[in-house]
Formats: sequence, C-alpha cells, structure tokens
Amino acid sequence: MNLVIDVGNTLVKLAVFDSGILKHKKTCVKADFLTTLSDFFENFPSINNCIVSSVAHFSEQQFSKLKKLCSVLLLDHTTKVPFINKYKTPQTLGMDRIALASAATHLYPNKNMLVIDAGTCITYDFISSEKEYMGGSISPGISLRYKSLHTFTDKLPLLEANNSKLLTGNNTATSIHTGVVNGVLYEIDGFIEAYKNNYENLTVILTGGDAHFLRDTIKNDIFANSNFLLEGLNHILEYNKH
Repeated sequence: MNLVIDVGNTLVKLAVFDSGILKHKKTCVKADFLTTLSDFFENFPSINNCIVSSVAHFSEQQFSKLKKLCSVLLLDHTTKVPFINKYKTPQTLGMDRIALASAATHLYPNKNMLVIDAGTCITYDFISSEKEYMGGSISPGISLRYKSLHTFTDKLPLLEANNSKLLTGNNTATSIHTGVVNGVLYEIDGFIEAYKNNYENLTVILTGGDAHFLRDTIKNDIFANSNFLLEGLNHILEYNKH
C-alpha cells in the first residue's frame, strides 16, 4: 500500500492507494497531522511506501516520524517523473503541477492534455501527446478575486462565491458575483478554445477545490476529477520504485 501526502499552506491531504486504487483519503489542519498520520497507519498497517509533496514547510519532526513508519520519497524538482520537462526553470515548478502532469501522462497516454487546477490560484498545464510538459499559466482563483476586490478598494464588501448565473448585476453584490465568476468561466473557456485551435484531440481535466463549483457552467467538454493530483503523486511514487 502507498500513502500519499499533499502538504498545503494550511491543510494536509492524506490518501491511501492499493494497486492504484484510492482506498481512503482525509484532509486535516497541520496541527493535527501527526495524530492523523498515526490513525492512517493504525487503520492501514500494510502501508510501506509514502510520497510527500509540500508547497509549504514540512517540519523535521514530521518527516522523522514518517521515516520511522515507512519508506519515504520527498518530491522535488530532481525526482524522476514520467514525462519530459520542457519548463525553462524546472527548479521553480510547483510540486502540484508536477503531480498533475504525471497524472495526465499516466491516465491519458498519447493525448494532448490541458489540466486546469482551480484552487487558490488557477493553474493551466499543457502536456503534449509526446509526454512533453510545456508549461502553462497561473491566474488568481475565485476566492482570491473576491478577497482582492475587498482588500484593495474602500467600499466593496467581501462576499462568498455565488454563481448567480446573471450576465448583468443589478446591485453591488450581484455585480461582484457576475464579475468574478463569469470572469473565471470566460477565462477558462477562452484558454480551452485557444488550445483546441492549436492542438488536435485535446483532452481537458478540471480539478481542484473549485472544480465542482465550475464544472456545470463551463461550455467546453471537460472531465472533472477532484483526486487528479493525488493520483499523480501515487503514480510518481510507483514510477520511482523501478
């Protein structure tokens, strides 16, 4: 069994895979990580390999505890991956984007892939049918756009995301909702159309925390997969066993 750990800025995601099948996953705050980790090994004693992807600080105490429990692979830009990395500054490429590219090449071989991760930021990653990671784009996510409107103006309120389905807002709140949500939707559809015009047989994956909020209102055909990053990390772990 494999344990996959994705360490974010405030939350940690843990998932157990057995022969490539996701068996269990849980999200916890960083303060509860060691307790959650103990629970995982108690419930799944067959875990013998682990991969850690961290975009934030992963303490030496946490790492030491983990190494006592199983074999650990800490993902970084030197880790062997199942694609050709064409990014000009590979050392700056986020671990999350590496995992997404790995999932794309594993689950959709020999296809042109656009992976859209809608979270705090919205990332767009393009992987060619030749398994070449070409790069992509980064833009502010939905919550970041709401927060920026409130933070950098004097009078605009901070609102929770709401897909009002309006084109024209008729008050301040609905104007913000239509501006933020429609802006994101038009951006995503625009990127998809642009890639379709340049690459044949394009497959589009939408993942991330806001994927399900957005998926039913995107005009283009997409596959929504909330576990895509976890699956990519598991594939990297398997790839490095050989």
